[in-house]
Amino acid sequence: MEYRRKIFGYECDIYGHLNNANYLHLYEEARANALEEMDMSVGNLSEEGIHIYLSEITLNFKSGLPVGEKVTIDTRMIKATRATSIWKQEIFNNSSELCNTAIVRGVFIKDGKPFRISKELFEDYKKYIQAE
Repeated sequence: MEYRRKIFGYECDIYGHLNNANYLHLYEEARANALEEMDMSVGNLSEEGIHIYLSEITLNFKSGLPVGEKVTIDTRMIKATRATSIWKQEIFNNSSELCNTAIVRGVFIKDGKPFRISKELFEDYKKYIQAE
């Protein structure tokens, strides 16, 4: 799933490039958008007492993103169980060059503990798994 946005000055470091911590913000926005497109928005899950906590994020920086750059963030769930999911996300600049990749691992949580989502919910969820 694709998510597009512009890099703003307040997100950049003193060199005029996206600050390394703000890559996480972009990826979070894109995952939240993807979950909405999957009819599994964070709000809808929260209403059922289900949360997705991130357990690991690996970032690979390839090139900087300057202020004003229009980026596309590709978000794919590449593996899932009833308890966990793994997402691959990539940021491309306006010239379609790959600038950053992320592997994100998430865990379903309910009442503060790891939780297995229902078989029915998982059936809907797993339709979105895309091989790498």
